[in-house]
Amino acid sequence: MTLQQGTVSWSEALRVYSRPQVITMLFLGFAAGLPLLLVFSTLTAWLRDMDVSRSTIGFFGWVGITYSIKVFWAPIVDRIKLPMVTRILGQRRSWMLLGQLGVILGLVAMVLTDHETSLTSIAICAVLVAFSSSTQDIAIDAFRIESAIDEYQGAMSATYVFGYRVAMLVAGAGAFYIADWSSWDTAYLFMAAFMLVGIITVFVVSEPEHQVPTVTAEMESGLKHSMHADQSGWWHRLEAWFVGAVMAPFVEFFQRNGSWALMILAFIALFRLSDITMGIMANPFYLDLGFSKTEIASVGKIFGFFMTLAGSFLGGLFVVRYGIYRPLLVGAVTVALTNLLFVQLANVGADLNWLAVAISGDNLSGGFSNAVFIAYLSSMTNRAYTATQYALFSSLMTLPGKFFSGFSGVIVDASSYQTFFVYAALMGLPAVLLAWLLWKHERQGTTVAN
Repeated sequence: MTLQQGTVSWSEALRVYSRPQVITMLFLGFAAGLPLLLVFSTLTAWLRDMDVSRSTIGFFGWVGITYSIKVFWAPIVDRIKLPMVTRILGQRRSWMLLGQLGVILGLVAMVLTDHETSLTSIAICAVLVAFSSSTQDIAIDAFRIESAIDEYQGAMSATYVFGYRVAMLVAGAGAFYIADWSSWDTAYLFMAAFMLVGIITVFVVSEPEHQVPTVTAEMESGLKHSMHADQSGWWHRLEAWFVGAVMAPFVEFFQRNGSWALMILAFIALFRLSDITMGIMANPFYLDLGFSKTEIASVGKIFGFFMTLAGSFLGGLFVVRYGIYRPLLVGAVTVALTNLLFVQLANVGADLNWLAVAISGDNLSGGFSNAVFIAYLSSMTNRAYTATQYALFSSLMTLPGKFFSGFSGVIVDASSYQTFFVYAALMGLPAVLLAWLLWKHERQGTTVAN
Protein backbone atom coordinates (compact mmCIF):
# COMPACT_ATOMS: atom_id res chain seq x y z
CA MET A 1 0.00 0.00 0.00
CA THR A 2 1.24 3.48 -0.91
CA LEU A 3 -0.38 6.73 0.15
CA GLN A 4 -0.61 9.35 -2.61
CA GLN A 5 0.55 12.79 -1.48
CA GLY A 6 -2.33 15.24 -1.04
CA THR A 7 -5.11 12.62 -1.34
CA VAL A 8 -5.27 11.56 2.30
CA SER A 9 -7.90 13.41 4.35
CA TRP A 10 -7.09 15.00 7.69
CA SER A 11 -9.35 12.48 9.48
CA GLU A 12 -7.53 9.55 7.85
CA ALA A 13 -4.21 11.06 8.85
CA LEU A 14 -5.39 11.44 12.44
CA ARG A 15 -6.46 7.76 12.67
CA VAL A 16 -2.86 6.69 12.13
CA TYR A 17 -2.14 7.77 15.71
CA SER A 18 -4.42 5.01 17.07
CA ARG A 19 -2.22 2.21 15.70
CA PRO A 20 -0.60 0.04 18.44
CA GLN A 21 2.83 0.33 16.79
CA VAL A 22 2.50 4.11 16.84
CA ILE A 23 1.46 4.19 20.52
CA THR A 24 4.38 1.96 21.50
CA MET A 25 6.82 4.57 20.26
CA LEU A 26 5.56 7.00 22.90
CA PHE A 27 7.15 4.91 25.67
CA LEU A 28 10.27 3.98 23.76
CA GLY A 29 10.70 7.64 22.82
CA PHE A 30 10.55 8.48 26.53
CA ALA A 31 13.31 5.97 27.30
CA ALA A 32 15.43 7.37 24.47
CA GLY A 33 14.94 11.02 25.37
CA LEU A 34 15.50 10.89 29.13
CA PRO A 35 19.32 10.51 29.16
CA LEU A 36 20.07 13.23 26.59
CA LEU A 37 19.59 16.36 28.71
CA LEU A 38 21.22 14.65 31.68
CA VAL A 39 24.53 14.76 29.80
CA PHE A 40 23.70 17.94 27.89
CA SER A 41 21.85 21.09 28.98
CA THR A 42 20.73 19.89 32.45
CA LEU A 43 24.30 18.87 33.18
CA THR A 44 25.54 22.28 32.04
CA ALA A 45 23.19 23.96 34.53
CA TRP A 46 24.51 21.71 37.30
CA LEU A 47 28.07 22.60 36.30
CA ARG A 48 27.22 26.31 36.18
CA ASP A 49 25.84 26.06 39.72
CA MET A 50 29.23 24.62 40.69
CA ASP A 51 30.85 27.80 39.24
CA VAL A 52 32.46 25.90 36.37
CA SER A 53 33.56 28.32 33.64
CA ARG A 54 31.48 28.66 30.48
CA SER A 55 34.44 27.62 28.33
CA THR A 56 34.77 24.37 30.30
CA ILE A 57 31.00 23.82 30.11
CA GLY A 58 31.22 24.18 26.35
CA PHE A 59 33.80 21.40 26.15
CA PHE A 60 31.38 19.10 28.01
CA GLY A 61 29.29 19.32 24.84
CA TRP A 62 31.79 16.90 23.31
CA VAL A 63 30.35 14.15 25.53
CA GLY A 64 27.46 14.19 23.08
CA ILE A 65 29.80 13.18 20.25
CA THR A 66 29.24 9.65 21.55
CA TYR A 67 25.78 9.82 19.96
CA SER A 68 27.40 10.88 16.72
CA ILE A 69 29.84 7.97 16.37
CA LYS A 70 27.43 5.16 17.26
CA VAL A 71 27.63 3.98 13.66
CA PHE A 72 30.91 2.28 14.62
CA TRP A 73 29.19 -0.23 16.92
CA ALA A 74 25.79 -0.31 15.19
CA PRO A 75 26.79 -3.42 13.14
CA ILE A 76 27.34 -5.23 16.44
CA VAL A 77 23.86 -4.26 17.64
CA ASP A 78 22.48 -5.27 14.24
CA ARG A 79 24.02 -8.75 14.07
CA ILE A 80 25.57 -9.92 17.39
CA LYS A 81 23.29 -11.87 19.74
CA LEU A 82 23.59 -11.34 23.50
CA PRO A 83 24.02 -14.65 25.38
CA MET A 84 20.71 -15.93 26.80
CA VAL A 85 18.98 -12.54 26.60
CA THR A 86 18.59 -12.41 22.81
CA ARG A 87 17.09 -15.91 22.78
CA ILE A 88 14.41 -14.73 25.22
CA LEU A 89 13.73 -11.16 24.06
CA GLY A 90 14.97 -11.07 20.46
CA GLN A 91 17.66 -8.98 18.78
CA ARG A 92 16.15 -5.50 19.16
CA ARG A 93 14.67 -5.80 22.64
CA SER A 94 17.76 -7.42 24.17
CA TRP A 95 20.01 -4.55 23.08
CA MET A 96 17.45 -1.99 24.24
CA LEU A 97 17.50 -3.56 27.69
CA LEU A 98 21.30 -3.58 27.87
CA GLY A 99 21.44 0.11 26.96
CA GLN A 100 18.82 1.03 29.56
CA LEU A 101 20.68 -0.76 32.34
CA GLY A 102 23.87 1.06 31.34
CA VAL A 103 22.12 4.44 31.56
CA ILE A 104 20.88 3.69 35.07
CA LEU A 105 24.37 2.60 36.16
CA GLY A 106 25.96 5.76 34.75
CA LEU A 107 23.44 8.14 36.39
CA VAL A 108 23.82 6.50 39.79
CA ALA A 109 27.62 6.57 39.47
CA MET A 110 27.45 10.27 38.62
CA VAL A 111 25.70 10.91 41.94
CA LEU A 112 28.16 8.79 43.92
CA THR A 113 31.16 10.54 42.33
CA ASP A 114 32.88 13.28 44.32
CA HIS A 115 31.88 15.95 41.81
CA GLU A 116 33.12 18.81 43.98
CA THR A 117 36.75 17.81 43.37
CA SER A 118 36.81 15.84 40.12
CA LEU A 119 35.21 17.06 36.88
CA THR A 120 36.98 14.18 35.14
CA SER A 121 34.91 11.64 37.09
CA ILE A 122 31.70 13.39 36.08
CA ALA A 123 32.85 13.38 32.46
CA ILE A 124 33.57 9.62 32.57
CA CYS A 125 30.14 8.89 34.04
CA ALA A 126 28.53 11.15 31.44
CA VAL A 127 30.31 9.24 28.66
CA LEU A 128 28.96 5.96 30.09
CA VAL A 129 25.43 7.37 30.07
CA ALA A 130 25.84 8.70 26.54
CA PHE A 131 27.34 5.43 25.24
CA SER A 132 24.58 3.32 26.80
CA SER A 133 21.90 5.74 25.63
CA SER A 134 23.20 5.77 22.05
CA THR A 135 23.30 1.95 22.07
CA GLN A 136 19.67 1.94 23.16
CA ASP A 137 18.90 4.42 20.38
CA ILE A 138 20.39 2.10 17.75
CA ALA A 139 18.09 -0.73 18.85
CA ILE A 140 15.00 1.48 19.19
CA ASP A 141 15.47 3.00 15.74
CA ALA A 142 15.73 -0.45 14.17
CA PHE A 143 12.71 -1.64 16.17
CA ARG A 144 10.65 1.35 15.01
CA ILE A 145 11.46 0.99 11.33
CA GLU A 146 10.87 -2.77 11.34
CA SER A 147 7.60 -2.55 13.29
CA ALA A 148 5.46 -0.79 10.67
CA ILE A 149 5.13 -0.05 6.97
CA ASP A 150 6.61 3.11 5.51
CA GLU A 151 3.26 4.92 5.47
CA TYR A 152 3.15 4.85 9.28
CA GLN A 153 6.70 6.11 9.84
CA GLY A 154 5.67 9.77 9.91
CA ALA A 155 3.17 9.18 12.71
CA MET A 156 5.59 6.86 14.51
CA SER A 157 8.28 9.52 14.37
CA ALA A 158 5.78 12.06 15.76
CA THR A 159 4.81 9.89 18.76
CA TYR A 160 8.48 9.02 19.23
CA VAL A 161 9.27 12.74 19.33
CA PHE A 162 6.34 13.25 21.71
CA GLY A 163 7.67 10.62 24.12
CA TYR A 164 11.18 11.96 23.63
CA ARG A 165 10.05 15.47 24.52
CA VAL A 166 8.07 14.28 27.54
CA ALA A 167 11.30 12.72 28.75
CA MET A 168 13.18 15.94 28.06
CA LEU A 169 10.54 17.77 30.08
CA VAL A 170 11.14 15.37 32.95
CA ALA A 171 14.94 15.56 32.60
CA GLY A 172 14.78 19.33 32.09
CA ALA A 173 12.02 21.01 34.09
CA GLY A 174 11.62 18.03 36.42
CA ALA A 175 15.29 17.94 37.25
CA PHE A 176 15.31 21.72 37.83
CA TYR A 177 12.33 21.53 40.19
CA ILE A 178 13.86 18.65 42.14
CA ALA A 179 17.23 20.40 42.29
CA ASP A 180 15.54 23.57 43.61
CA TRP A 181 13.62 21.53 46.18
CA SER A 182 16.47 19.24 47.23
CA SER A 183 19.73 18.86 45.26
CA TRP A 184 21.14 17.86 41.90
CA ASP A 185 22.11 14.46 43.37
CA THR A 186 18.48 13.76 44.26
CA ALA A 187 17.36 14.91 40.82
CA TYR A 188 19.69 12.48 39.05
CA LEU A 189 18.58 9.56 41.25
CA PHE A 190 14.97 10.30 40.27
CA MET A 191 15.99 10.33 36.62
CA ALA A 192 17.62 6.90 37.00
CA ALA A 193 14.34 5.56 38.41
CA PHE A 194 12.36 6.94 35.45
CA MET A 195 14.36 4.69 33.11
CA LEU A 196 12.14 1.85 34.37
CA VAL A 197 9.57 3.07 31.84
CA GLY A 198 11.79 1.81 29.05
CA ILE A 199 12.60 -1.48 30.79
CA ILE A 200 8.89 -2.27 31.33
CA THR A 201 8.14 -1.46 27.69
CA VAL A 202 10.84 -3.86 26.49
CA PHE A 203 9.12 -6.72 28.31
CA VAL A 204 5.61 -5.75 27.14
CA VAL A 205 6.10 -5.25 23.37
CA SER A 206 6.74 -7.98 20.79
CA GLU A 207 9.90 -8.36 18.74
CA PRO A 208 9.37 -7.14 15.14
CA GLU A 209 9.88 -9.43 12.18
CA HIS A 210 13.22 -8.88 10.47
CA GLN A 211 12.80 -8.98 6.68
CA VAL A 212 15.55 -9.13 4.06
CA PRO A 213 14.49 -8.25 0.48
CA THR A 214 15.57 -10.80 -2.11
CA VAL A 215 17.55 -8.27 -4.14
CA THR A 216 19.43 -7.20 -1.00
CA ALA A 217 20.25 -10.80 -0.05
CA GLU A 218 21.60 -11.39 -3.56
CA MET A 219 23.70 -8.22 -3.38
CA GLU A 220 25.21 -9.27 -0.04
CA SER A 221 25.86 -12.81 -1.27
CA GLY A 222 27.58 -11.47 -4.37
CA LEU A 223 29.69 -9.12 -2.29
CA LYS A 224 30.85 -11.98 -0.06
CA HIS A 225 31.64 -14.12 -3.08
CA SER A 226 33.67 -11.37 -4.76
CA MET A 227 35.78 -11.04 -1.61
CA HIS A 228 36.11 -14.83 -1.18
CA ALA A 229 34.33 -14.58 2.18
CA ASP A 230 31.97 -17.47 1.37
CA GLN A 231 34.63 -20.14 1.73
CA SER A 232 35.03 -22.51 4.67
CA GLY A 233 37.18 -21.80 7.73
CA TRP A 234 36.89 -19.60 10.80
CA TRP A 235 38.71 -16.67 9.19
CA HIS A 236 36.34 -16.63 6.23
CA ARG A 237 33.36 -16.84 8.59
CA LEU A 238 34.66 -13.77 10.41
CA GLU A 239 35.26 -12.05 7.08
CA ALA A 240 31.74 -12.96 5.93
CA TRP A 241 30.28 -11.42 9.08
CA PHE A 242 32.25 -8.21 8.54
CA VAL A 243 31.19 -7.99 4.90
CA GLY A 244 27.52 -8.57 5.73
CA ALA A 245 27.32 -6.44 8.88
CA VAL A 246 29.67 -3.56 8.06
CA MET A 247 30.35 -3.31 4.32
CA ALA A 248 27.03 -4.36 2.79
CA PRO A 249 24.90 -1.59 4.43
CA PHE A 250 27.13 1.10 2.95
CA VAL A 251 27.46 -0.56 -0.46
CA GLU A 252 23.67 -0.96 -0.67
CA PHE A 253 23.05 2.69 0.22
CA PHE A 254 25.41 4.02 -2.44
CA GLN A 255 24.13 1.60 -5.07
CA ARG A 256 20.52 2.57 -4.38
CA ASN A 257 21.07 6.35 -4.42
CA GLY A 258 23.82 6.63 -7.01
CA SER A 259 25.26 10.11 -7.57
CA TRP A 260 22.85 11.65 -5.03
CA ALA A 261 24.22 9.58 -2.13
CA LEU A 262 26.82 12.18 -1.09
CA MET A 263 24.27 15.00 -1.39
CA ILE A 264 21.91 13.09 0.91
CA LEU A 265 24.67 12.48 3.48
CA ALA A 266 25.68 16.15 3.38
CA PHE A 267 22.07 17.21 3.98
CA ILE A 268 21.73 14.81 6.92
CA ALA A 269 24.96 16.18 8.43
CA LEU A 270 23.86 19.81 8.13
CA PHE A 271 20.13 19.69 8.91
CA ARG A 272 20.45 20.03 12.70
CA LEU A 273 23.73 21.96 12.76
CA SER A 274 22.02 25.21 13.75
CA ASP A 275 19.88 24.09 16.70
CA ILE A 276 22.45 21.67 18.18
CA THR A 277 25.12 24.36 18.13
CA MET A 278 22.97 26.82 20.05
CA GLY A 279 21.46 24.23 22.43
CA ILE A 280 24.53 23.79 24.65
CA MET A 281 24.44 27.46 25.67
CA ALA A 282 20.67 27.79 26.21
CA ASN A 283 20.51 27.21 29.96
CA PRO A 284 23.70 29.17 30.79
CA PHE A 285 22.21 31.96 28.62
CA TYR A 286 18.97 32.01 30.61
CA LEU A 287 20.82 31.96 33.93
CA ASP A 288 23.21 34.72 32.85
CA LEU A 289 20.26 36.91 31.82
CA GLY A 290 18.93 36.64 35.37
CA PHE A 291 16.08 34.12 35.05
CA SER A 292 15.59 31.87 38.07
CA LYS A 293 15.68 28.07 37.75
CA THR A 294 11.94 27.98 38.42
CA GLU A 295 11.27 30.48 35.62
CA ILE A 296 13.44 28.46 33.27
CA ALA A 297 11.57 25.30 34.21
CA SER A 298 8.11 26.89 33.89
CA VAL A 299 8.59 28.81 30.63
CA GLY A 300 11.61 27.23 28.97
CA LYS A 301 10.71 23.62 29.76
CA ILE A 302 6.98 23.20 30.46
CA PHE A 303 5.60 25.86 28.09
CA GLY A 304 8.25 24.93 25.55
CA PHE A 305 7.21 21.29 25.82
CA PHE A 306 3.68 22.04 24.66
CA MET A 307 5.04 24.03 21.74
CA THR A 308 7.27 21.08 20.79
CA LEU A 309 4.30 18.73 21.13
CA ALA A 310 2.24 20.89 18.79
CA GLY A 311 5.10 21.06 16.30
CA SER A 312 5.77 17.31 16.27
CA PHE A 313 2.05 16.51 15.97
CA LEU A 314 1.76 18.85 12.97
CA GLY A 315 4.91 17.35 11.49
CA GLY A 316 3.42 13.84 11.63
CA LEU A 317 0.18 14.99 10.00
CA PHE A 318 1.98 16.90 7.25
CA VAL A 319 4.10 13.84 6.38
CA VAL A 320 1.00 11.66 6.00
CA ARG A 321 -0.85 14.29 3.98
CA TYR A 322 1.88 15.97 1.90
CA GLY A 323 4.78 13.54 1.93
CA ILE A 324 8.19 14.26 3.40
CA TYR A 325 10.05 16.76 1.22
CA ARG A 326 7.86 19.87 1.40
CA PRO A 327 7.56 19.73 5.23
CA LEU A 328 11.31 19.04 5.36
CA LEU A 329 12.04 22.31 3.55
CA VAL A 330 9.67 24.23 5.83
CA GLY A 331 11.40 22.74 8.88
CA ALA A 332 14.88 23.71 7.67
CA VAL A 333 13.81 27.33 7.10
CA THR A 334 12.04 27.80 10.43
CA VAL A 335 14.82 26.19 12.50
CA ALA A 336 17.35 28.67 11.10
CA LEU A 337 15.09 31.73 11.48
CA THR A 338 14.00 31.08 15.07
CA ASN A 339 17.58 31.49 16.31
CA LEU A 340 17.15 35.20 15.66
CA LEU A 341 14.46 35.36 18.36
CA PHE A 342 17.17 34.70 20.93
CA VAL A 343 19.12 37.70 19.66
CA GLN A 344 16.20 39.91 20.62
CA LEU A 345 15.87 38.12 23.98
CA ALA A 346 19.54 38.87 24.65
CA ASN A 347 18.87 42.53 23.81
CA VAL A 348 15.84 42.96 26.12
CA GLY A 349 17.22 40.92 29.04
CA ALA A 350 15.23 38.92 31.60
CA ASP A 351 11.79 39.56 30.11
CA LEU A 352 9.40 36.62 30.59
CA ASN A 353 7.23 37.64 27.64
CA TRP A 354 10.16 37.59 25.24
CA LEU A 355 11.36 34.34 26.76
CA ALA A 356 7.95 32.83 25.94
CA VAL A 357 8.11 34.18 22.36
CA ALA A 358 11.60 32.80 21.76
CA ILE A 359 10.76 29.44 23.32
CA SER A 360 7.52 29.20 21.32
CA GLY A 361 9.21 29.77 17.98
CA ASP A 362 12.20 27.57 18.71
CA ASN A 363 10.27 24.60 20.10
CA LEU A 364 7.43 24.73 17.59
CA SER A 365 9.87 24.66 14.68
CA GLY A 366 12.07 22.10 16.44
CA GLY A 367 9.21 19.67 17.09
CA PHE A 368 7.93 20.00 13.53
CA SER A 369 11.32 19.58 11.87
CA ASN A 370 12.41 16.66 14.09
CA ALA A 371 9.26 14.64 13.38
CA VAL A 372 9.64 15.20 9.65
CA PHE A 373 13.38 14.55 9.70
CA ILE A 374 13.04 11.23 11.55
CA ALA A 375 10.47 10.13 8.97
CA TYR A 376 12.91 11.14 6.22
CA LEU A 377 15.79 9.18 7.74
CA SER A 378 13.53 6.15 8.21
CA SER A 379 12.50 6.26 4.56
CA MET A 380 16.15 6.22 3.49
CA THR A 381 16.99 2.91 5.20
CA ASN A 382 16.89 -0.61 3.79
CA ARG A 383 15.16 -2.87 6.31
CA ALA A 384 17.84 -5.49 5.91
CA TYR A 385 20.29 -3.07 7.57
CA THR A 386 18.03 -0.84 9.65
CA ALA A 387 20.27 -0.49 12.70
CA THR A 388 23.50 0.17 10.81
CA GLN A 389 22.14 2.51 8.12
CA TYR A 390 19.99 4.51 10.52
CA ALA A 391 22.93 4.79 12.93
CA LEU A 392 24.99 6.20 10.06
CA PHE A 393 22.29 8.79 9.35
CA SER A 394 21.70 9.75 12.98
CA SER A 395 25.44 9.92 13.64
CA LEU A 396 25.90 12.30 10.74
CA MET A 397 22.86 14.23 11.93
CA THR A 398 24.51 15.21 15.21
CA LEU A 399 28.29 15.01 14.67
CA PRO A 400 28.93 18.47 13.12
CA GLY A 401 26.63 20.18 15.63
CA LYS A 402 28.23 18.41 18.59
CA PHE A 403 31.70 19.35 17.38
CA PHE A 404 30.90 23.04 16.82
CA SER A 405 28.92 23.22 20.09
CA GLY A 406 32.17 22.58 21.95
CA PHE A 407 33.34 26.05 20.89
CA SER A 408 30.06 27.78 21.78
CA GLY A 409 31.26 28.97 25.19
CA VAL A 410 34.47 30.29 23.67
CA ILE A 411 32.45 32.30 21.10
CA VAL A 412 30.20 33.79 23.80
CA ASP A 413 33.16 34.68 26.04
CA ALA A 414 35.00 36.27 23.11
CA SER A 415 32.02 38.25 21.77
CA SER A 416 28.42 38.17 23.02
CA TYR A 417 25.30 36.04 23.10
CA GLN A 418 23.84 38.15 20.27
CA THR A 419 26.77 37.33 17.99
CA PHE A 420 26.56 33.65 18.90
CA PHE A 421 22.85 33.32 18.00
CA VAL A 422 23.34 35.14 14.66
CA TYR A 423 26.18 32.72 13.98
CA ALA A 424 23.87 29.78 14.82
CA ALA A 425 21.17 31.10 12.45
CA LEU A 426 23.63 31.43 9.56
CA MET A 427 24.74 27.85 10.09
CA GLY A 428 21.21 26.74 9.10
CA LEU A 429 21.38 28.18 5.57
CA PRO A 430 23.20 25.23 3.92
CA ALA A 431 20.47 22.86 5.17
CA VAL A 432 17.80 25.09 3.59
CA LEU A 433 19.57 25.00 0.22
CA LEU A 434 20.07 21.22 0.30
CA ALA A 435 16.44 20.63 1.38
CA TRP A 436 15.28 22.63 -1.64
CA LEU A 437 17.58 20.66 -3.99
CA LEU A 438 16.36 17.31 -2.63
CA TRP A 439 12.72 18.40 -2.94
CA LYS A 440 13.34 19.46 -6.54
CA HIS A 441 15.08 16.14 -7.28
CA GLU A 442 12.22 14.16 -5.73
CA ARG A 443 9.64 16.08 -7.77
CA GLN A 444 11.56 15.40 -10.98
CA GLY A 445 11.75 11.70 -10.12
CA THR A 446 8.02 11.56 -9.44
CA THR A 447 7.26 13.31 -12.74
CA VAL A 448 9.44 10.83 -14.68
CA ALA A 449 7.80 7.87 -12.91
CA ASN A 450 4.34 9.13 -13.83
